[in-house]
Amino acid sequence: MSTEIQEAKGPTLVILAAGIGSRYGGLKQLDTFSPQGDTIIDFSIYDAIQAGFKKIVFIIRKNLLAEFKEVFEPKLRGKAAVDYVFQELDRVPDEYVDPNRTKPWGTGHALLLAKDVVKENFAIINADDFYGRQSFITMANALNKESSDSYNFKMVAFQLKNTVSDHGYVSRGECKVSKSGYLEEVTERTHIEKSGEGILVKTEEGLLEPIDPNTFVSMNFWGFTPKCFEFGWELFYNFLERSSGNIKAEFFIPTVVNEMLRSDNVKVEVLSTSEKWFGVTYKEDKIIAEKEIKKLKENEIYPVNLWG
Repeated sequence: MSTEIQEAKGPTLVILAAGIGSRYGGLKQLDTFSPQGDTIIDFSIYDAIQAGFKKIVFIIRKNLLAEFKEVFEPKLRGKAAVDYVFQELDRVPDEYVDPNRTKPWGTGHALLLAKDVVKENFAIINADDFYGRQSFITMANALNKESSDSYNFKMVAFQLKNTVSDHGYVSRGECKVSKSGYLEEVTERTHIEKSGEGILVKTEEGLLEPIDPNTFVSMNFWGFTPKCFEFGWELFYNFLERSSGNIKAEFFIPTVVNEMLRSDNVKVEVLSTSEKWFGVTYKEDKIIAEKEIKKLKENEIYPVNLWG
């Protein structure tokens, strides 16, 4: 189900777009944030193509296929190859299919499903996060230097204080980084919020504790070679066994990355960026995103009409 262009070397961009937007109140992946009808995905793809990415893979639910094709394929025709991966609730062994479950199995599950269509070095991002062009340039340059059989992976890290919402809690991957600039561990924090006391994180015991606002966090901007697919499936099946009956349990990319880091072969280089991140978790975040996008166009960082 791939739309091809003339073959050219370059990394692939995988976009995590199967979420249901429960806190946002709708399908934020295709919501628009400018008078020209731009989605946040449009900016990520535009920046990625400028940086040298040659193929775009959308990880979506199958019922969104027609809408995604209608929105993005006319824009990308002749600019990048396009492919789709379906992250469905039943893409697990039959014994773990739960008719009461409504949300996808998480970003780690989505990553593993990409194996079928991704055969080259690739970056993987969230659909609802704005990362900035320099982030894509930095990632593309790093991926282009790696052989496809390398175990040297990448991530773009942001400071926590620049990634929290004013309107409710968010999930972030807290990163422990070595002095030499490599990831040692990433811990998925599913509840981080602003308060009058600064920024607080909810512990496993349900307590809110302060967290350093300068902490490096993952915004799910990872860079991998196809070797990453050697990790994770056994971990995912163990997760399914442990989580049986929990319809809200999710399997995250940081869980897979931590498994990778236990291997003597794997290194994850932490790439720095000066870009300003913004994103939409809550409906109230939309106003901020609209203002930021308007400013970027007024400052001619982006053309008024991205796709001409």
